[in-house]
Amino acid sequence: MTTETEPTPAPTAGFRSGFAALVGRPNVGKSTLLNALVGQKLSIVTPRPQTTRHRIVGISHLPNAQIAFVDTPGLHQHGSRALNRAMNRTASTSLNDADLVVLVIDATKWTQEDDLALERVVASGLPAIAAVNKIDQVRPRDRLLPYIAELSKRHTFVDIVPISALKSDNVAALRTSIAEHLPLAPAMYPEGELTESSLEFRIAEMIREKLTLELNQEVPYGVAVEVEQMAEADGQLTVDASIWVDREGQKPIVIGAKGERLKRVGRSARIALNDLLGRRLHLNLWVKVRENWADNARALKHLGLE
Repeated sequence: MTTETEPTPAPTAGFRSGFAALVGRPNVGKSTLLNALVGQKLSIVTPRPQTTRHRIVGISHLPNAQIAFVDTPGLHQHGSRALNRAMNRTASTSLNDADLVVLVIDATKWTQEDDLALERVVASGLPAIAAVNKIDQVRPRDRLLPYIAELSKRHTFVDIVPISALKSDNVAALRTSIAEHLPLAPAMYPEGELTESSLEFRIAEMIREKLTLELNQEVPYGVAVEVEQMAEADGQLTVDASIWVDREGQKPIVIGAKGERLKRVGRSARIALNDLLGRRLHLNLWVKVRENWADNARALKHLGLE
């Protein structure tokens, strides 16, 4: 007895589609690059390494291709906390579903953590493009040539593309190269869809970005944000969100004198979200303590980090 299955739709002639994983060491510009490639802010960006904690998908719709870019946490050597180890696993497992890997490299220097990222790329067996980022910081510009020549000896990349994600310099050429190296396949997402991330996730991440920028070095990585409730009335979205810290002493630092720091974070996040989402938004923020949540497997799972 046989059962009929739905036929796989034939790809449009010449149309390419697939997942391109953006990998590299922390603070190399992967999130800035994702935003530039998609044309909208999907990944939060701060000067602090390992700002990205989750797998974030951004979708680019081209006339002859659809690219699902996957932003990943930076691969790092020192995974002392459960959170760090979870981010390393997220970065590594994101390669499992990819059709192509884009190794993002800083044009100004090569480090041991770049070696680690390249090892993962080689082990994946996937075709790889090297995106040599931050070329706007290279002086004089002809220093790029020997750097790229040396890079070409490290691995057989299908392409090496110098870019500046921050300035959107040569990003279109990188996007075209990625599309050309994806498999022939039909589109995976509806036209116009830009991300897999939920609204709650994007709101929580924007709050975390503004919090990280405000705190600078005062509170390290023991901060997380959880959207607990959302309600819409009279055209305004009201969001209740909790900021988790992992020590009691961090709570007054996040709140600030007379609550002023928390107000600034809320105001900054609200303005950014109003602009990003194109709607009125009201934020209610609370600071809560969960001791050592970044080393707690249950807490990491609750926050979607495991």
